[in-house]
Amino acid sequence: MTQLYNKDSEKDKRRLLRQNITKAEKLIWDKLRDRQLENCKFRRQYSVDKFVIDFYSPELRLAIEIDCESHFENGAAEYDQAIQEFLESAGINFIRFTNNDVYGNLSEVLESIAQNIRNLRK
Repeated sequence: MTQLYNKDSEKDKRRLLRQNITKAEKLIWDKLRDRQLENCKFRRQYSVDKFVIDFYSPELRLAIEIDCESHFENGAAEYDQAIQEFLESAGINFIRFTNNDVYGNLSEVLESIAQNIRNLRK
């Protein structure tokens, strides 16, 4: 069986991303870590195949992406869509927010994540 999750080949990429966390990701991580939101365990910079997800709940198979400015460059939307389709085809639920969502209304972003968690647990 082929390993799909946290491949050794992606370990350095995951480590580098954890060391260079964006401000928006840090705001979210500070609210997700240690089961603070709906008692749900999240991991940060978790890889599935060759793609690294900002936050992932193995229990719910829930991926959360926080899109920074680089996600709005030429071709990035198509690439992001391809990643999302791949993850969803692997049975992973996927939600996406922008940095502006996080900065502009953190409580709304957190409520959206919490609602997704509650829905997936039903």
